[in-house]
Amino acid sequence: MKLTAQERLGARILIVDDQPANVSLLEAMLEEAGYTQVTSTMEPDKVCAMHRKTPFDLILLDLQMPTMDGFQVMDSLKASTAEDDYLPVLVITAQPGHKLRALQAGAKDFVSKPFDMVEVKARIHNLIEVRLLHRKLAQHNIALERQVQERTAELRESEARYRGLTELATDWYWEQDGEGRFTKVSGPVLEMLGLQVEALNDDSGHEHSDDGWNPAERQRLQARIAARSPFLDMVLSRELPGGGVRQYRVSGTPMFDSRCTLIGYRGFGVEMLGSTK
Repeated sequence: MKLTAQERLGARILIVDDQPANVSLLEAMLEEAGYTQVTSTMEPDKVCAMHRKTPFDLILLDLQMPTMDGFQVMDSLKASTAEDDYLPVLVITAQPGHKLRALQAGAKDFVSKPFDMVEVKARIHNLIEVRLLHRKLAQHNIALERQVQERTAELRESEARYRGLTELATDWYWEQDGEGRFTKVSGPVLEMLGLQVEALNDDSGHEHSDDGWNPAERQRLQARIAARSPFLDMVLSRELPGGGVRQYRVSGTPMFDSRCTLIGYRGFGVEMLGSTK
């Protein structure tokens, strides 16, 4: 993720200093560097309202001012913004002892008086890049979250359509939750699996002993379902009381949520053409 020169030079910058000469010097330096949105004030008590109205990307803040010093300005800015908001302040001080205190108060960096213009430009450039990249990343994350929500809604809608079409196109359909309990049954699924109706969500595992279904095939099918493993077109046969055999193709697949966590299992079966009656 990169910034264009236009994005960086279009950053909103506020100069706060009670000395007209310092304000003029910083304005000229920023204009020469190509910055296009530079504002200044010699009234520190107005900074908070100005920042609330249209937030600045960087505030060049003098610490020593008579009516309201820079520390009070930073306290006011922190009190009027959210706790996790970024405080885009570069302090200007002639007192070496104020540097650590300013950083502890929330300033992101400092420059010393008298100005070294090369150093001032470099620090401004770096802080603006950090600020704008941080904002760009936050916007990108919001956009990604929105895409995830939209995609999740689409997947849910697709899942509902798939379920409906599968039920219409098959003779049997069933769903189980992550614990193996049946949550949806359409068609003679329980009979196919050898479960009695009362054992729908019972761990006792009651089975029909003589119902015509091929026991070896049924056992393989039950093992696949118990293991939550996917399978496709497994053949299941059943001898009819009056003679003849019916065969079915049965398929099953595990279901996962967006975090790839197993949430259940589903399967469906269709009668094969050519079964003998």
